[in-house]
Amino acid sequence: MTSPTTGSSQSTPPRIPANRSLIEPGSGFKSGLRDLRHHVGVAPVGAGLVAAIFGCTGPALIIINGASEAGLSAELTTSWIFGIYVFGGLISLILGLYYKMPITGAWSIPGAVLVVGALADFEFSEMVGAFLVAGVLVLALGLTGLIRRVAAWLPVPIVMAMIAGALIRFGTGVVDAGVSTPVIVIAAVVGYLLLTRFVKSVPGVVGALVLGVVAAMVTGAFGSAGADFAVSAPQFVAPAFNINAILAVAIPLAVLVLGAENAQATGVLMAERYRPPVNSMTLISGVGGILASLFGGHNANIAGPMTAICSSEQAGQNTDGRYVATVVNGILFVLFGVFAGVAVALVSILPPTLIASVAGLAMIGVLISAFRGAFAVTGFQTGAFAALVIAMSGVTILNISAPFWALLGGVLVSLAVESNDFKADADRRFKG
Repeated sequence: MTSPTTGSSQSTPPRIPANRSLIEPGSGFKSGLRDLRHHVGVAPVGAGLVAAIFGCTGPALIIINGASEAGLSAELTTSWIFGIYVFGGLISLILGLYYKMPITGAWSIPGAVLVVGALADFEFSEMVGAFLVAGVLVLALGLTGLIRRVAAWLPVPIVMAMIAGALIRFGTGVVDAGVSTPVIVIAAVVGYLLLTRFVKSVPGVVGALVLGVVAAMVTGAFGSAGADFAVSAPQFVAPAFNINAILAVAIPLAVLVLGAENAQATGVLMAERYRPPVNSMTLISGVGGILASLFGGHNANIAGPMTAICSSEQAGQNTDGRYVATVVNGILFVLFGVFAGVAVALVSILPPTLIASVAGLAMIGVLISAFRGAFAVTGFQTGAFAALVIAMSGVTILNISAPFWALLGGVLVSLAVESNDFKADADRRFKG
């Protein structure tokens, strides 16, 4: 029997459900809270911890290093971290509990790269104005319901191929990390394989984390704190509006939130047999972007990689209980944001290769599901291949990253050479 939040047992991932309401109905907070204790276990808690470690280490250092190079004060940088982590964590708690799905909030890593690169060209108050406009744009699109209609129309194989291409870098990252620190990565892989083979009740990624940490300690790979912020309260940052900043930052950032992060998360959830509430995800990403900007944060939205970790089989065999991983991740994100000054200094000591190897191992199940969804079906195969290679390329055009161009390119290729597949797909949806 199929859960109301998941799809059937067929090989094809479920479609986005047709729904006219702006906020899709869910199980409700009362149900989510009531059932939470029944699903708490090593697997979902471990997956939530791994997702939080991933999100609170390397990505945070992108902002810290960029802010430092731009001459921002430690107080402003800490406030920026507060905005994106606290509201990103709240998104996880709200959507995870309401829908009982592993819909995980965070912030856009490509967006951070875009923003850091623009800090030299604009005053920070003008950047904050652009962050606010980006949040308003995302919210406005959510209010129209347009994103849900587009998501429902997109061919599933093309979406799955985009996910496979976008996340494959995590898999290859394990190999790259193994070249530079073989002892740590081999220990992580051994921990993953041992638990996967002999202790199926505990996800392999927990073994990877434990043995990887032990190996890092033995080899002296832990570094010194890369940041030394004092505890400080978040600040309200008044926005200033500059048309050049809006064009250079706000519009690309809004596209990244929807076309990269939210699209990735939607595809990942579909690959794991969930029916994601696309419009609610869009609306809360817009609200999150607006609220985060008040404290200098560039956005708070649904996170592709963190959703992938929390929704994977590493979060437990029972798909109905994987939202526990998102709740754990959300709590840790909020704590990280509240204690940003101290937390950043602590996480900066973790070896990057350990983080890369654990994150890559956590993606295995999602990648397998995505490849199956893309190529184990008939129809849209050329478009799916185009989406795969574009996403794998990591190309950035007009400050917009590869996942968006992968979806666009895949659809255009299918329209050119597989137009009959669109007709057949429309017939199936009509009959369904």
